[in-house]
Amino acid sequence: MKPASFSYLLPKTVPEAVKMIAEHSGDARFIAGGQSLVPMMNFRLARPSVLIDLNRIPDLSYIKDRGDYIAVGAMTRERMIENSDIVRDMCPLVHDATLNIAHLPIRSRGTIGGSISNADPAAEYPATMLALDAFMVAKSERGEREIGAADFFDGVLSTSLEADEILTEVRIPKAPANSGSAFIEISRRQGDYALAGIAAQVTLDDDENIIGIQLAACGVGPGPVRLNQVEDGVRGTTLTAEILSNAKEAATAAVDPEGDVHATAAYRRKLTGVMTERALRKAVLRAVGKK
Repeated sequence: MKPASFSYLLPKTVPEAVKMIAEHSGDARFIAGGQSLVPMMNFRLARPSVLIDLNRIPDLSYIKDRGDYIAVGAMTRERMIENSDIVRDMCPLVHDATLNIAHLPIRSRGTIGGSISNADPAAEYPATMLALDAFMVAKSERGEREIGAADFFDGVLSTSLEADEILTEVRIPKAPANSGSAFIEISRRQGDYALAGIAAQVTLDDDENIIGIQLAACGVGPGPVRLNQVEDGVRGTTLTAEILSNAKEAATAAVDPEGDVHATAAYRRKLTGVMTERALRKAVLRAVGKK
């Protein structure tokens, strides 16, 4: 199939892109890697009358160490993130999540900003950003604002970005000392969207008690789901078989997924508990290994 007709704009700078989206607010869509938008346009599930291509804006592609967090430009390719020493060393959960994204050709074109802005409930990056309490930076002709992940994702394929805003940067807190992380997911085939997935990061004290825990799920709700009740049940404990079992049960009860042609709601719910147990065990083992 072919997309409906549209006008094509190619800005060279962020101010140009901001001006274009303001002029065509409500009718325009940004295109980054195009790995989600182009198929949607081909099936005419998306019909923007104006397409603003961000691929000629070099200032939107970077990975920088900024003290307490790393800054990642919205047009940074997933493959660049996968190969980044900064990401691997300072935000290992992001690196882990990236390895689970589709296949190499997709990661070579797909961008972090495109994935986050698309807000697919089964995508890896939204759940990871929610787990890590990342911030998204949006720009418009009205100025710049920083949006926390908890306020950014707003349902299926929906975010709190205004129609005249562009996502320019993602700010991800660095992993604390004595921490470990893991991203675990299950899909029908390798590279498919996850039926259920868990992003987990834990921080241990010197006695291997869990003093910090961050958990979020993908594929089991209208957007990424923060597993607050599971976190509350694990925080302050030492990971034991009983704690893991309780976490599994709490995670299963915490989500209310919908069924579809790929999996029933009950199966997705069960997977959430299983993936939580696996992710917690792996994250703690990695944290102990660092010590």
